[in-house]
Amino acid sequence: MQAPAENEIRQVLSDLSAGRKEAASRLLSLVYDDLRALARHRLAKEPPGLTLQATALVHEAYLRLMRNANNWENCGHFFAAAAEAMRRILVERSRKYRGPTRGGGRSRLPLEEDELPAGMPNEDLLALDEALSRLETVDKIRSDVVKLRFFAGLTIDQTAEILGISPATVSRHWNFAKAWLYDAVSCGEDLNSPKN
Repeated sequence: MQAPAENEIRQVLSDLSAGRKEAASRLLSLVYDDLRALARHRLAKEPPGLTLQATALVHEAYLRLMRNANNWENCGHFFAAAAEAMRRILVERSRKYRGPTRGGGRSRLPLEEDELPAGMPNEDLLALDEALSRLETVDKIRSDVVKLRFFAGLTIDQTAEILGISPATVSRHWNFAKAWLYDAVSCGEDLNSPKN
């Protein structure tokens, strides 16, 4: 996203938080392409045969964002909220379509060097969501790193900018969170608090 667009988005977000309802349509026109890219990235990690399209995911996420319009501090904060909305939509969808014969069993998830597993079955997505929710209660910043890197598809540098921390810190948090989530999902252990 270029600086002029970012400044314009920041102004529209300010208008929206001030209660100017017309700002919502202006915001959508400014961020639509970026939200579609975010949705395409996220849907590329879903199993084949998913009927949800990027456009539908963008629209549903945007509607949720507007229903719960916050005072977003900046563009990064807005896109982090959009990524979270998309994550929740996909998790809800997985829960809805989870077959009763599949049970709640967990399976091991291989972790690649730079990302969490792609194309995971509904059960794995639900297990990951549950583990991510537990991580969030004990270490919000590491949870935010996972949401931005995995669900929003942001780079280390983009994540660092949004969170206001250094890229090296993001890398450390990312590596730690991947290992913590792997343990939580594969072992099903109750990991009460992350250890540094």
